[in-house]
Amino acid sequence: MVESVLVQACNPSQLSVELEKAVDSRRFEAAWKLYEQYMYMGEGFPRKSVLNKVINGFAESSDLPWIKKAYDLVELVFNEGKHELLERDTLIYLSFILARSGSPVLASTIMRKTIEQRVFLPVQAWSGMIGHMAQSETGAYLASELVNEIGYLFKDNRVDPRKKINLPLLEMKPNAISFRIALTGCLLFGFTRKAEVLLELMPRIGLKSDTSLLIVMARIYEKNGHIEELKKLKRHIDDAFHVGDHAYMQFYDCFLSCHLKFGNFISASEMVLDMLRKAKEAKISLKAAKSVIKAVETNKFLLLGTNSEHETSDDASNKLKLIRSEAPSFMDFSQDRSFLRLEGEAKESLDLLSEKLQIQVELVRTENGILHPTEKLYAKLVRAFLEADKVTDLTFFLIEASKEDSPVSVENSVVVQIINACISLGWLERAHDLLDEMKFSGVRIGGSIYSTLLKAYCKANRPREITALLKEAQKAGIQLDSGCYEAMIETRVLDRDMEGALHLFKEMKGSNISKAGNQEFESLVKGCEGSGEAKLMSRLLEEIKDHQTVAEYGVHDWNSIIHFFCKKRLMGDAQKALVKMRALGHHPNAQTFHSLVTAYAAIGGKYLEVTELWGEMKLLANSDDMKFDQELLDSLLYCFVRGGFFSRANEVVKMLERGGMFVDKHKYRNLWLKYHRTLYRGKVPKIQTVARIQRREAALAFKRWLGFS
Repeated sequence: MVESVLVQACNPSQLSVELEKAVDSRRFEAAWKLYEQYMYMGEGFPRKSVLNKVINGFAESSDLPWIKKAYDLVELVFNEGKHELLERDTLIYLSFILARSGSPVLASTIMRKTIEQRVFLPVQAWSGMIGHMAQSETGAYLASELVNEIGYLFKDNRVDPRKKINLPLLEMKPNAISFRIALTGCLLFGFTRKAEVLLELMPRIGLKSDTSLLIVMARIYEKNGHIEELKKLKRHIDDAFHVGDHAYMQFYDCFLSCHLKFGNFISASEMVLDMLRKAKEAKISLKAAKSVIKAVETNKFLLLGTNSEHETSDDASNKLKLIRSEAPSFMDFSQDRSFLRLEGEAKESLDLLSEKLQIQVELVRTENGILHPTEKLYAKLVRAFLEADKVTDLTFFLIEASKEDSPVSVENSVVVQIINACISLGWLERAHDLLDEMKFSGVRIGGSIYSTLLKAYCKANRPREITALLKEAQKAGIQLDSGCYEAMIETRVLDRDMEGALHLFKEMKGSNISKAGNQEFESLVKGCEGSGEAKLMSRLLEEIKDHQTVAEYGVHDWNSIIHFFCKKRLMGDAQKALVKMRALGHHPNAQTFHSLVTAYAAIGGKYLEVTELWGEMKLLANSDDMKFDQELLDSLLYCFVRGGFFSRANEVVKMLERGGMFVDKHKYRNLWLKYHRTLYRGKVPKIQTVARIQRREAALAFKRWLGFS
């Protein structure tokens, strides 16, 4: 009671002065209590200058709880409809600090509410914010949403640049850096279909793709399985980059990965052989040029001394890292009227994202500016050939690869690794076929592989194959070790073939085979364990174990066809293609349905068709072919909310929450307010059908989930 009396006796003007002093002296606890006292007096919010000082003081505290207090204040001001009390610089600064502190949802909410009040943020400012946001999965998702929403304002020349009134809005138009940040973030966290939507938006707002975007485009096409688009892009890549560039390496990685995804392993192997030929030629040229380069560098060092350019670039890099490591005060921030600091941080954030993306290159490597295939690429190719039973083609590839100066050689080591991998996985027929093909091609295989395959046949109790392989080994003049004979004798004994067992025993004794032969073989295997060949062997085993079933290459082909029809909005043809796809035994996956749902959403009004697709998806939900991802579920949720199918919307929400996926509630709140603001606001009719009651309950449940009372 005493406290309330004291509060009532306070002078609002004096309280404002004390509040400012508390913020200036960084006594935030006292400042918050003074703010609460002011609000308790019923005077409304403090005057504009005081309120903004409180928000800025909390924001620059670098303490997350106080930063969130600042956000709560801003949200309260917006909810009360007093946004005119908030200064633009305050809103930009708080969004920037929230993005830096790892709160992308709060940062994006302030940005969106600011734009909704027609307070426009320059692209240099908001691109710096999304640069920080895109470093996390949720932030990358929201960054793509923001670029899409802001870009939509400028779609198809909606904003006339000749009108002076549009100048502040035009300053907000997305640029190449903001698109690259959003696209790279989407790629890093798997939102590849959302990235493709952004790519399609770029030309519609008058933004041309430059060379820096080519590799990002290639990665998006590869992830979404658009191999024809990659083929078209190759000409631009060849013109823009040199063979030894990291960008060129990334494109080759994408192109090879897409070929393997579609089962075009013949094309992939031809690319590898071409790469090996060029590497061989480049090595010869490099060896001849090394002495000249060394002489030039020596003379340059003697004439110029230390290279000052490198020092300058290193200093610039260090300064940029220092800028990013320390948050500026509001005063310093507000003096930067062109937002050069935020623009610099956007570029640095993009560099960090690009470095993370570059690490994902697995199939190609560079050495002295020369492209080389990696062990993983060889493993994927071998697995693809074996799955398709193309042993002859695999043999040809290995022989051709051995002719070049490459890590792969068809000498016993690599062939033994491939055959051993097949044997360890139980693919004995494929191992035997590969052995025969190598023999017919004139490649001599050592006795160790015959012994390994014979032991595997003995373990599987396959006497016919044992006899055939034994004859092949004898015909080739290969001496088998004692362990192999012991395994065959044991098999004959188990089959009660005592005469055959005795014959093998006499043959072993007559050949003077001792335990030393087996020990010699074991020591040879141990000697290879630390070598590069053993590394390739482990890669191959890992690759084959991860893909034990035949890859559904046909699914990717049909997805490309359906995507083409959906892009052209030929939905009748897309549905026919889906029926044909099923008839041929291919199961549609998330990518198939995403193309259809996105196309129906773009056409508008086709919500019944989407509900039918949702029914099919639920039937496939428990199969291995259908994996619901965040992008597909978000597209479905958008269609259902837009069309007013709230029972389906609630099902999608449950699936999103069950999978721990992020839901952009702000987007759906705006969608509700735009299309369903007055839904079920009147009195409830006394007489209703069961269906109407259920629809009403579903709509109100969704409304509560959005946070509306």
